[in-house]
Amino acid sequence: MNTKVAIITGASSGMGAATAKLLAKNDIKVMLAARREDRLQQLTEEIHNTGGEASYKVTDVTSRADVESLAEAAIKTYGQIDIMINNAGIMPLSFFRHLKVDEWERMIDVNIKGVLYGMAAVYKHMEERNEGHIINFSSIAGHLTFPSSSVYSATKHAVRVFTEGMRTELGAKQNIRTTLISPGAVETELYSTITDNSIYPTLEKLGSQEWDQLDPGDIANTVLFAIQQPTNVTINELIVRPTSQSL
Repeated sequence: MNTKVAIITGASSGMGAATAKLLAKNDIKVMLAARREDRLQQLTEEIHNTGGEASYKVTDVTSRADVESLAEAAIKTYGQIDIMINNAGIMPLSFFRHLKVDEWERMIDVNIKGVLYGMAAVYKHMEERNEGHIINFSSIAGHLTFPSSSVYSATKHAVRVFTEGMRTELGAKQNIRTTLISPGAVETELYSTITDNSIYPTLEKLGSQEWDQLDPGDIANTVLFAIQQPTNVTINELIVRPTSQSL
């Protein structure tokens, strides 16, 4: 049986980096993608030093050409793509009244278009092989909304919708599995994208300060669980929260 090959976007930190390390430890070759080349180099070296196989390509997921080049690089390097993990995302929460339209547009470009570009880039390859596994990251915010999350929640709900739509089209006919993972509170750099500091009192009222955040490795374990299922089994959707998270 051939070793599987996975592309991971947003691999330079957080859930993406943790997933890359865990998959590599489980004999899956990983093609890492993100914008920060220094982080990608460091992670690639770390994986090599622990006996795994990894390569990287600097990629902006908002560029369709970049994402297509990423898929081509994976095929050139490893000969195939078995798994596409669309993890890259941003979360600049803000109150609507502050009209941070530039941030809304950036969220749409990264969180929606970036995932669609990733799916499109690997589709033909997976169709020809009649197999593959696409894993898209949504969020608990894709299942609910709260003050300041409206646009972010909309982008993550969109990922849920087109992942489910793809399941109905591709699963039975082309043997392409689809998995949606919706994390709750995770200790990542997502919060660093927030520029509207006025949201924090509202988040505190919602109880966010009481949550024990998940480690990115907890989400990596979830990804590996979905991948390791036999080919006749697809884990279509998983919500993964800290036990203490009420929202």
